[in-house]
Amino acid sequence: PTLIAALGPVMLKLAGAMADGTITWMTGAKTLETHIMPKINDSAEKAGRKTPRVVAGFPILLTDQVAETRARIDQSLAIYGTLPSYRAMLDKEGLKGPGDLAIVGNETEVRARLDDLRAIGITDFTAAIAADNAEDAARTRAFLASEC
Repeated sequence: PTLIAALGPVMLKLAGAMADGTITWMTGAKTLETHIMPKINDSAEKAGRKTPRVVAGFPILLTDQVAETRARIDQSLAIYGTLPSYRAMLDKEGLKGPGDLAIVGNETEVRARLDDLRAIGITDFTAAIAADNAEDAARTRAFLASEC
């Protein structure tokens, strides 16, 4: 499949009409459901193409240190809060930064966020494991292997 990064209306129209889907980053469930998916799906339908894939990328971590992890993600991914296309996606969600968007918490909390993405029709998920230690990274990988 041919997937292109598309967040704005022009690129989403192009992705729907000519590609097999889009890959997103720094885009929350609300924006995926109300902005990304309607635009790309409408364009694909008008072009006579099948419903496109939407790959949602998120920083993710299973951890009991939620506040600390979100702060670390905000610091390490701060650049995304300053880049116009990603800032626009964060603003659509009403979020200050990447840490607020990240999927962080225990198994129940992370599973609920992944279920929310499935429920709105996200076809694929890509995880940027935001661990600062091997134990949390392994725990997150094992969880994702069982869930995805």
